[in-house]
This record gives sequence, structure tokens and C-alpha cells, in this order.
Amino acid sequence: MKLLFFLFALILQDQGKPPEKAAPYYPTPQVVVDRMLKLGELKKGEKVYDLGSGDGRIVVAAAQKFGATAVGVEFDKSLVAQSRQRLLSLNLGKLASIIEGDIFEQNYADADLITVYLLPITNIRLSPVLEKTIKKGVRIVCHDFEFTEWNPEKTEVMEDTEGRSHTLFFYRR
Repeated sequence: MKLLFFLFALILQDQGKPPEKAAPYYPTPQVVVDRMLKLGELKKGEKVYDLGSGDGRIVVAAAQKFGATAVGVEFDKSLVAQSRQRLLSLNLGKLASIIEGDIFEQNYADADLITVYLLPITNIRLSPVLEKTIKKGVRIVCHDFEFTEWNPEKTEVMEDTEGRSHTLFFYRR
């Protein structure tokens, strides 16, 4: 109970502050990217959002391998520029895009799947935003850090090509 109170106090303390990074940039290994999208049951023509999209690798994979409309949301200007350049060089402009912005300020009403690799405190702050904006049945896949207030439908532990362990959490809201 004390932990919940502490986390709630942190959330309130952050209100009114300028936006900041939701997590440090740490690229998701490609084998984990592919598994996240498969676990999320992504289908051709669906719309996926990657929150804190970093270098855009989930956005690229969703568009290239699954034929999905993919949108990354990233706060870091240099990562946004890098991602947009990559999308341009791969000619994915019709299926993929990157929003430079705050993940807490977006509307995810048209999402079919949402992917996240964010810190636990960020997931706690993000869950009410998602609850307000997503439609019924949206699928969410988290990498390593779960939404503690939600019960995952599936949890998978996997290793990447270098033998590092990763945990994926699948939710259907």
C-alpha cells in the first residue's frame, strides 16, 4: 500500500512539468521486435502505435513484415530524425510515420495494437491515458515492464540472439 501511495505521489508531482523522456533509449533486439508483433496478433491493414519508438525498428517491422499502418511516437528529436530518414530510405511513407511528441498527449483511438518498452513508472502514468483513448479490444504488448494494474492475458519469456532474457506481456483491453 505504501508503494502505491508513493507512486501516486510521484505521478501528482509530475503534473504541470514540461514533458520529458519516458524511458532511456535502449534498442529492442530484432528477434524481440518480431515476437512482440506476432504476440500482438498484428494483421495486414491494422494500425499499430509504438510508444517511445526510438530508432523506429518496430514501426519498420510492422509496415514491412506485416503490412500494417505503423506510427511511432518519440520525444527525442534526433531519434525522430533518424527514424524518419530510415522510413524514407525504405520507401515506407505510405504505411509508416513518426510523430515527434509526448506519448501522454496522443490519442490512440484508432489503434489495433500498441507496443511499449518503457519504465514501470511510465507505464503507471500511461495506463489512464490509454484507458481514456483506446477502443474496446485493443491489444497491447509490453517489453520487460508490465502494466502492474492490468492482468496480462499472456506472458512470454524469451532469449535474444545474444542469450539475454526478455519478458513480453500481452493485454487485451
